[in-house]
Amino acid sequence: MRDDDPRLPSSPRLPSSPGFWRSPLRGTWFTSVLGLVLLVGITVLFVTGLVSYAAYNPGLSPVNDQTPGKGFLGFYLFAWPTNPYWLYRLTQGLHVTLGITLIPVLLAKLWSVVPKLFALPPARSLTHALERISLLTLVGGGLFEFTTGVLDVQLDYVFPGSFYPLHFYGAWVFFAAFVTHAALKAPAAVRAVRGRGRERERERERDELVSPRPEAATVSRRGALWFVGAGSLLLFVTTAGQSIGGALRRTALLAPHGWADPGGGPGGFQINKTAAYAGIDPAETGAEAWRLVVTGRDGRTVRLSRAQLIRLPLYSEALPIACVEGWSTADQWWRGVRLRDLAALVGYDGDPPDAFVESLQRHGAFRRAALRANQVADPRSLLALYVNGEDLSPDHGHPARVVVPAAPGVLNTKWVARITFGAL
Repeated sequence: MRDDDPRLPSSPRLPSSPGFWRSPLRGTWFTSVLGLVLLVGITVLFVTGLVSYAAYNPGLSPVNDQTPGKGFLGFYLFAWPTNPYWLYRLTQGLHVTLGITLIPVLLAKLWSVVPKLFALPPARSLTHALERISLLTLVGGGLFEFTTGVLDVQLDYVFPGSFYPLHFYGAWVFFAAFVTHAALKAPAAVRAVRGRGRERERERERDELVSPRPEAATVSRRGALWFVGAGSLLLFVTTAGQSIGGALRRTALLAPHGWADPGGGPGGFQINKTAAYAGIDPAETGAEAWRLVVTGRDGRTVRLSRAQLIRLPLYSEALPIACVEGWSTADQWWRGVRLRDLAALVGYDGDPPDAFVESLQRHGAFRRAALRANQVADPRSLLALYVNGEDLSPDHGHPARVVVPAAPGVLNTKWVARITFGAL
């Protein structure tokens, strides 16, 4: 139809009216390119998100399970490994960085299909009805997942309830809609992207997304895609450094734990939870007051001062701390007692069992955490007393903290007061 076609209203006022959406950029080819990028990106996001949840070992203990009642949605859970030691740093860094990088693509995709949200009649066939339902769920779920994810990364926990179940269940709803929509639209999207010349022109004539009364173009579709890509690249550059580390950390302007390492000296690396925030009383962590209580087989218990721990065999390991918000530290040199050696003190001379770690902290999540037997047995898993050659600072967990390779940061418990082996 031409702009002066009498079948078109002269001044359409409703979003459902023909000609209301007048951008010349909209069309199946444009939205298909964006859709295929999201097909790959969102699949990676979903998989790395599930992997992150598995890293908490939620089937091990209720204190590790942040989504109680998940039922069959936990079918895929597996025992999280300790090798390679940078595994969680990689998977969660990829999850957060990719999620932020895809925001311009998601917004452009939603903009490109917004006329379909208002199209009448609501359903022309069963297939069309399924497509509309999947589209509405996809749009709502996508906005929810990306919004809650960004807010969690930038502002920590700002939700009316725990972030974990909201994001977990939202991800399943969103991905179910995403798979349905992809199954319905992916073949047409591939054809639209691969079409050439006259074939593409014939498709445009039947294209519901093409405006019947387009305005004059100010940029080509390819130019618009370059613009979207530039926005994604900008977000990548200003975020990725928080996970990659090194000199690139200075480019992480949008990352809350990016830019330069905080402070200086051996303890000058990222801190997610300070001693003041956790409610740590300095009187409880002094040499006279603090004791580590270790309990094991048949209730055997030992109480160890920090001085006694220092007299035990000490080992050093270079390990990072990686957090669910996507940030991570560089490898830090930790020195302390192996967890499996502590298990041996209370009757587990062979393969050590699972462990339950309790902290002195009074505020914040993960005051307690459970570790699997493979984590306890790993010779790199330490009850750390030093970092980078000096005593732990109060904010890094003085007098002692757990450090486990490949574990999420919150399972590397600070201000440890008690470890119970074989209690799960």
